Amino acid sequence: MFDRLDQVEARYEDLGAQLSDPKIVNDQENYRKVAKQHRDMEPAVEKFREYRKLRDAIADAKAMLGEADAEMREMAQMEMEELQPRMAKVEEELKVLLLPKDPNDDKNIVLELRAGTGGDEASLFVAEVFRMYLRFAEQHKWKVEILSQTDSDVGGLKDITAIMEGQGVYAQMKYESGVHRVQRVPATETQGRVHTSAITVAVLPEAEEVDIKIENKDLRVDTFCSSGPGGQSVNTTYSAIRITHLPTNTVVSCQDEKSQIKNREKAMRVLRSRLYEVEAERIHQLQAKERKQQVGTGDRSEKIRTYNFPQNRLTDHRIGLTNHQLAIVMEGQLQPTVDALIAHYTAERLKADSAA
Repeated sequence: MFDRLDQVEARYEDLGAQLSDPKIVNDQENYRKVAKQHRDMEPAVEKFREYRKLRDAIADAKAMLGEADAEMREMAQMEMEELQPRMAKVEEELKVLLLPKDPNDDKNIVLELRAGTGGDEASLFVAEVFRMYLRFAEQHKWKVEILSQTDSDVGGLKDITAIMEGQGVYAQMKYESGVHRVQRVPATETQGRVHTSAITVAVLPEAEEVDIKIENKDLRVDTFCSSGPGGQSVNTTYSAIRITHLPTNTVVSCQDEKSQIKNREKAMRVLRSRLYEVEAERIHQLQAKERKQQVGTGDRSEKIRTYNFPQNRLTDHRIGLTNHQLAIVMEGQLQPTVDALIAHYTAERLKADSAA
């Protein structure tokens, strides 16, 4: 591990020198690339330097243990007892920082929510979960842009698609993909019985044109009039766009903008992200098969979480997490759950890395 860290530090210093090179500075695209690499390596380098300081301090304290003066030996022992746990913690943090980074972590996301079993109750829950994500996004100062939505007759949402933009969006949101189950007494229930409904959430890293190449000949583009709740016309011109990717039969639509060009741009962003996810999943499955490991975190059919309103309880089934403050979570206080998921899957990766 430490040989790798020496190499990382040397590369970090080399990149730092490049950032002062006029040739790099004058080439903005290259400069951004070098600056990003330098920035990405900084946490590991700083942690490694902290480790070396602790290592040197422990070596000095060990040397003091051989002093003739009893008071000096006692001070050295106290220092050792303080420094060694800190060093062990820093070592663990270094192992995490050396794990290969998910290349999608810095990407924006396409967020899709759809009502599943449960009819009207499921559509109401789609609206509530989307609101929860909006509140969570506000805390992180992420920008949210709705691309399309289908309203239900009871004031809920049958489906909604949005783009979230900001720092670390995918890293924070990627474990939200899957089936979210809700258990509560619907407003229309006269017997007071608890009903179970479900919605699906998909979190797709937004793909750029360099990630996925789409040929125009593979697309069928249809235009239609945008319509709002109750069939009222939002726009009498044919500005809404539906794009079908013929090889995969993937269909996306966008009617949020009054401009056909803007709707097409947004629809293409969603299409690229969906095709990127399909390809990423194909590669992931091949790798999982080669390792003979079953990895289920990306499976949308997997029930990941239950929201039990009568008991004010949220349960994440993947990591056995139970939170009895559901009302607060629904107001966007999702960070403790997200942090627990990140910690769990980081620990799993560390175990796999150690076994390799």
